[in-house]
Amino acid sequence: MFPAKYKAFRLENKVAVITAATNGIGLAIAERLGHEGARVVVSSRDEDNVKRAIDRLVSSGLKRSDLAGCTCHVSNSDDRSRLLKLTIQRFGNVHILVNNAGINPIFGDLLDVDESAWDKLFDVNVKAGFMLAKLFAPEIERSGGGSIVFNSSIGAYRSPQGIAAYGITKTALLGLTRALAESLAPKGIRVNAIAPGIIKTKMSKALWEGIDERKSAEAIGTLLGRLGMPEECAALVAFLCSSDASYITGETVPVAGGAYSRL
Repeated sequence: MFPAKYKAFRLENKVAVITAATNGIGLAIAERLGHEGARVVVSSRDEDNVKRAIDRLVSSGLKRSDLAGCTCHVSNSDDRSRLLKLTIQRFGNVHILVNNAGINPIFGDLLDVDESAWDKLFDVNVKAGFMLAKLFAPEIERSGGGSIVFNSSIGAYRSPQGIAAYGITKTALLGLTRALAESLAPKGIRVNAIAPGIIKTKMSKALWEGIDERKSAEAIGTLLGRLGMPEECAALVAFLCSSDASYITGETVPVAGGAYSRL
């Protein structure tokens, strides 16, 4: 049912960096890109989580020599620089950047969101991704071009009450994706985004744990009668990073089972 076996090797000789890659969608992306032939750099804020993610990727069949781990808080400039430095030192170049890191620390009315929470949301969900793209772009160009992918959300199209502030940051990523695509196209770098619906991860647990899955899916307008899996997001990212998507840039592609996803 899910893309669990990998037969394509579309990313051979590529180097991919994925932020927030120690669980959920990020880890699934790291595993998929690795099995498509890429050498993968896994990053996260917690060193122990990074080590566990590397071990899990090795247990999935990837070679430890094709993997690297780096602690990185994406909103920290020094951490971002260290992530790039480690990547180049370990593998010599970089072709793919997946900006997967995001937070959603607030549930409540939009007008109750205070300034510090607002700043934190935009710092991690929007600013950090832009700064990483800006930092990595020259090295991706030097490596012969490549791809940058952002993880947005169907919440970007219709921010639900309770997590509206989060949704607004994801709407900002739609504009950032388009603007960066225009800026980086002459450098041989494509920029796209995915827009997941409710995917069964730790971050979305409160939305599906202990709830009838079909009812939860119907509540958000999903047509397929179920929620999504991280591997389904990873499959789309692998496509967008590959030469199969060589004429696609500036786009945001939903992974939402048919849930409403248009402005």
